[in-house]
Amino acid sequence: MKPVKFSTFFFTLLVGLIFQLYPWSNAGIIVRPDFLLVIMLYWLLQAPYHCNIGWVWFAGLLVDLSTGSLLGQHALTFAITAFLGLIYQRRLVLFNRWQLYLYVLFLFGVERGLILLLKLFAGGELPDWTYAFPIVSDLILWQFMIIWFGELTRPKKL
Repeated sequence: MKPVKFSTFFFTLLVGLIFQLYPWSNAGIIVRPDFLLVIMLYWLLQAPYHCNIGWVWFAGLLVDLSTGSLLGQHALTFAITAFLGLIYQRRLVLFNRWQLYLYVLFLFGVERGLILLLKLFAGGELPDWTYAFPIVSDLILWQFMIIWFGELTRPKKL
């Protein structure tokens, strides 16, 4: 597999930010995936030489600023999710497709759970069952990332 160009990485981040900032309404806002989280997590696992936890934290901060949520809420959850993703980064290439999907689903679930926990600490109300919909749409977006940019592969030995 060819190394990923920084321009490709940056372009996908820009597209993700545009979709994140798009004014979603009605059902779209319920199922809207965390575009920046999915894109950052993919590049973090696929091309760690371009993306690191600091980039992911910064993307979370952009989401906080763009959505008007509690400052640092998404930055913290994105960084924790990225850290959990990096723990098994070397082993992920050994996983089969379904194991990888389960692990990524776990990561997206952790992010949503942490956001919920932070909202409850801030005095928010418990959301309804549709709160988990973005996890599924995150997984669908993850599949598109794999189709467009390839599956996670084992790094070549030098």
